[in-house]
Amino acid sequence: MAGRISRPTDSPALVHRDAPAIDLDAAVSVSPEAAPTEPFEVPREELPRHVAIIMDGNRRWAKARGKPEMDGHAAGVEGIREIIRHAVRRGIQVMSLYAFSRENWARSDEEVSGLFFLLEKVIRNETEELKAQGARVRLLGRPEELPPETAASITEALDATAGGKRLQLNIAFNYSGRTELVDAARKLAAQGLRPDQIDEETIAGALYTAGQPDPDMVIRTGGDERLSNFLIWQAAYAEFLFSPILWPDFGPDALDAALIEYASRQRRFGR
Repeated sequence: MAGRISRPTDSPALVHRDAPAIDLDAAVSVSPEAAPTEPFEVPREELPRHVAIIMDGNRRWAKARGKPEMDGHAAGVEGIREIIRHAVRRGIQVMSLYAFSRENWARSDEEVSGLFFLLEKVIRNETEELKAQGARVRLLGRPEELPPETAASITEALDATAGGKRLQLNIAFNYSGRTELVDAARKLAAQGLRPDQIDEETIAGALYTAGQPDPDMVIRTGGDERLSNFLIWQAAYAEFLFSPILWPDFGPDALDAALIEYASRQRRFGR
């Protein structure tokens, strides 16, 4: 008979602990007015708490229709509104949307400027809607690198939605997973921690998503099957779903299909 296994003495992986509680009132996740009329048979306890989405395919959507690329981005932005509403209906507590990566700076000046303009426009036009949906907005990324007007619009939205209690909405804008880890390391170094004081918990507490549960499911639209530097720490144990649907066409039915697929999987976390 084999002897007792000697296990590492470092703190256990966070995945084996209970997910952190977040400051959202689950009791008001779905209001009677927001409840959908179509049948949806997945019990609430089988749904993901945190859904992260890589919104890919805007430019291909536009090209297939003979339209300018910016029309594809505009169509993608329009799609965000209904996905947020549907996430609230389904009782999802956290949603993270990958809107602009730091790698996207390599695109043309015209496209980058257009994306910034779209973001500012959306924030101005949608802040009241986000408040009505009970969404609380957090930016994941480096706002100090953005144009002042864009950073100011984001700050206004963060302040205006601070009381949201139904959905924590993370917008990854000027975001990079590796940059997030660099920023976390710098933060811990600035705190003067000794090497033996650094573990998964301290690193997680220094990330942009500190205090939130890790994503249970990562969806990528547009057919490609890669993470593209998105939440590379947090998604270590996420379920992945790669959809061929281009983002502007990814609506509530597609999200429901993803939620049903998630509920059908068995998550073991190495056990």
